[in-house]
Formats: sequence, structure tokens, C-alpha cells
Amino acid sequence: MSAPAKPTEPKNPVTSRIDALFARLKAANEKAFVAFVTAGDPDLDISARILAGLPQAGADIIELGMPFTDPMADGPAIQAASQRALAAGQTLKGTLDMVRNFRADNDITPIVLMGYYNPIYTYGVDKFLSDAKAAGIDGLIIVDLPPEEDDELCLPAMAAGVNFIRLATPTTDEKRLPDVLNNTSGFVYYVSITGITGSAPPQQKAVADNIARLKKHTDLPICVGFGIRTPDQAAAMAAIADGVVVGSALVDVIGETAENRAQTVDKLLALASALAEGVKRT
Repeated sequence: MSAPAKPTEPKNPVTSRIDALFARLKAANEKAFVAFVTAGDPDLDISARILAGLPQAGADIIELGMPFTDPMADGPAIQAASQRALAAGQTLKGTLDMVRNFRADNDITPIVLMGYYNPIYTYGVDKFLSDAKAAGIDGLIIVDLPPEEDDELCLPAMAAGVNFIRLATPTTDEKRLPDVLNNTSGFVYYVSITGITGSAPPQQKAVADNIARLKKHTDLPICVGFGIRTPDQAAAMAAIADGVVVGSALVDVIGETAENRAQTVDKLLALASALAEGVKRT
């Protein structure tokens, strides 16, 4: 039985900081640590300090959540982060400004915006992509835009030189997978569990089997996220994937230090450093 055909490569694949990063890591036989935080959480000043500190703490890629009033795919921790950020006055324009300020001192670390289509649609797709590219955004993960809606944002993003990163899940079957991977660039985000973010930890064998299945369809790096909270869990996932995404565990630190925000940055960056060390054990 012949191997499944890989999806057709995009006609104008994006070359970005993400591609350069994974090339460097592959040459060094290392894996990527992807750190998620919500832009503007818990306030604009602390969020900017967290963003600036994550690369030194070991984050290879920063996944920056765009606050939204109805983050339906996220668990309680990231929903709360969105609410804190919105209450602090964070906007989509403010998120792009935050990245632009970050780029004044760091032109290497890839930044991926993750969130929902509604704020981008309201902002205006063409204006958003132009402003995002100018600010230094490398990729987008938009959880509520399926492949059937590629004309809305995916193809314009590719044309603008911004990676469009798609989610694959345990329930993405062989029939659906080529559609999911088509026009995807940068990396594939494999959701290791069914359900919302921050729930049960992933099972290594099940994840390994699904990554092996994905690798038959794409040459893109595969990063695993959802449910990873400890350095040991990060190490286990890094052993079988090209990168590991951690979000809820980091965001929880912000919630836990709400009464004493003077501790927030140091505690979050300490956890990020421990998670990065777990990823780099492999």
C-alpha cells in the first residue's frame, strides 16, 4: 500500500523567523519551547515586561493571545486572562504596538498571534495584515477559521508574508488532514487532547502515534500543546515532537499573583525557564 500523498505546497510559501528558527534548532538537534501569554494580562506594563523577558527565560517562540470577549476554545485560565487584559484596556491595536516595541530590542524571536477572527474582521483584514507585518508579527493561529474559509485570512496572510498555522487534533482523520495541512506554514500545532486548553495532561504514546501519522502528510515541524504544565511533561512531549507549547500553566501564575503583582514577572519567568529546560533535555 503506497504512502499517503502529501498536500501540495503553497504556491508562495512564507519564509519567516519561524522557518529560520526551526532550521537552527534542527541543525542543533534541539526542540522548540513555545510560550503562550495573553497580551495585556494582567496590565499593559507587566505584560510588556513578561514579553521582553520570555526569550531570556528560554522561549524560542512567543505565542501572544489576542484578548477576546468570547474565547470559546479556551479553558478557564485563558478566558480569565482575556478578561483581565480587556479590563486593563488592551486592544488589538495595543497588542500590535506591544510587539512593535518588543521588536526595538529583539528582531530574532518569532511572535505568533493566537485568537479569534472577529477582532481581525472588525479591524479590517488588509489593514490588520499590513500593520501586523510592520509590527513584526510572524504568524497567526486563528482557531475559528476552518480551511474552507482560507480566502478570508489564510491566503491574504500568506500573500502578506505571514505564516498561517493550523491546528490538528486527535479527531482529525485521514480524510480531513490534507485540508487542514493545505496552505499551512511555519509549523503545525497538534492539540494533544480533546477538549479545552488547560485540562488533562497528554498521554505520550497516543501523542507519539498521532505525530507519526501527521509526519506522513507534512514536512512542517509539529509542536504539541494543551495540558502540558510541568518540566517533566514538557520533556516527554519534546522527545516525540519538534516543539512544545505551554500556555495555561504560565497564565495561571498571573492569576495566582493577582494580589501581589510585584511577584508576577519573576514567578512567571522562573516557570518559563524551568519548562524550557525540560524541553531542552532531549
